[in-house]
Amino acid sequence: MTSVGGGAGRRGRATAAISGNAARLYSVVVFVLLASLDNVAIGLVPPLYGPIAADLGVGTGLIGLVTAVTFLVSAVAAVAWAYIGDRSNRKPLLMAGTLLWAVGTAGSALAPNYPTFLGAQLVGAVGLGAVGSVGFSVVTDLISPRRRGLVMSFWGLSQGIGTLAGTLLGGLLGAADWRRPFLLLTGIGLAATVAYLFTYDIRRGGSEPELAGPLATGGEYDYRITRGDLPRILHRRTNVWLILQGLTAQAAFGSLVWLPVLFAERAQQQGYSTGTATMVGSIFATLFQLGGALSIVGGLVGDALQRRTLRGRALVAAVGILAAVPFYLVLFFVPIRIDVPDGAGAGQVTGAVLASVVTEPTVGFSLLAAVLALALTSANSPNWFALIADVNPPEHRGTVYSLGNLVNGVGRAAGNGLVGLAFARLGGLFPPPLNFAVGLAAFQLFFLPTGVMYWLASRTAPQDITNVHDLLHARAQKL
Repeated sequence: MTSVGGGAGRRGRATAAISGNAARLYSVVVFVLLASLDNVAIGLVPPLYGPIAADLGVGTGLIGLVTAVTFLVSAVAAVAWAYIGDRSNRKPLLMAGTLLWAVGTAGSALAPNYPTFLGAQLVGAVGLGAVGSVGFSVVTDLISPRRRGLVMSFWGLSQGIGTLAGTLLGGLLGAADWRRPFLLLTGIGLAATVAYLFTYDIRRGGSEPELAGPLATGGEYDYRITRGDLPRILHRRTNVWLILQGLTAQAAFGSLVWLPVLFAERAQQQGYSTGTATMVGSIFATLFQLGGALSIVGGLVGDALQRRTLRGRALVAAVGILAAVPFYLVLFFVPIRIDVPDGAGAGQVTGAVLASVVTEPTVGFSLLAAVLALALTSANSPNWFALIADVNPPEHRGTVYSLGNLVNGVGRAAGNGLVGLAFARLGGLFPPPLNFAVGLAAFQLFFLPTGVMYWLASRTAPQDITNVHDLLHARAQKL
């Protein structure tokens, strides 16, 4: 009888473990998808500037201003959401933030005038601030330190895919009626709120090996961030480097939104009409983003090296950022021969561009340079996410992430805006498209201080990580 009972007990524990793992996987998938929806909302408006402006009776510049303001509001709101999330139950906060975002999106779809549209977008931006910052804190409590780089690579990749999906959704579904994409996104937001109800019961600190025993036996990790912790956060030198690197890194990344313009100018230089040149530039720029999918490799390499040395993740990010710069320069300056039918439709132009990758050596070479450049720089994202989790205790992670995200937003806005001014000034020295190539190349130099800051982080990270492990071990003893 004892044998049978023992076997049944083991089977019960095994079934519970499988069920628990499935719940964790479901929860991670939900939060990764929500991170992408955050960026779907961000990418939705720019393709619809013209239709929205015409319908609301304002200039496109005012609609563009809405995007700039919502970026800022979302980043600032994220700091507040993260601080509250690091002090309280995060699940209700995420549900409240998602509902607020859905309400703002619905209000945008139904807005009869510009002030209402602006107000609705700001409401949605406040809600969006919760998804990234609080969601990041939750995900770090769902995955073990050994796999943080891999999972965070999916987190970062989903954001890029979300931006692309938002752009396509706005351009395709909103072509006939700009309000439709907003209504669809509202429905998705409401469905996401329901999905939260079935996520794993996320215990703060649940992924930390030091806390596994106490939490498994009923202990509760009840440490929460306080105002007095803010100086301690900045006292960790690794946090300082991880936050500051976003200012220069995102200045470089922000300049890359002009990549379609560079290739459109190259097409126009070869005699193509503006319409065809614009399509060529957009297709080339989209094609060259494929390297970003290799961020998964950067996450895996960071995980592997981190198991050998506590400097691993920061070194992978530093090497990736610095090694990418020469490939960007090749991408900007190598001339390519474009052979597409002028005046053709989008499908025919797309087919011709894809065929040119094989038939035109310069196009294939440029694509290879772009893939390598983006693959190397994409090692930044998953290792940045994972390092924030490694060097901070669970109750600080959301706040540190949101501070870094705020600095990232400032850097990206600066890069996007200043590079436009640089193109205008360089236009007096170099004819297009050379002025665009020179301007983009100059802004990639911002990656150099970024790489240096990651190298500095690699020197401070081992001690900061060790301190966190010691802190958690001591707290586990108290639990």
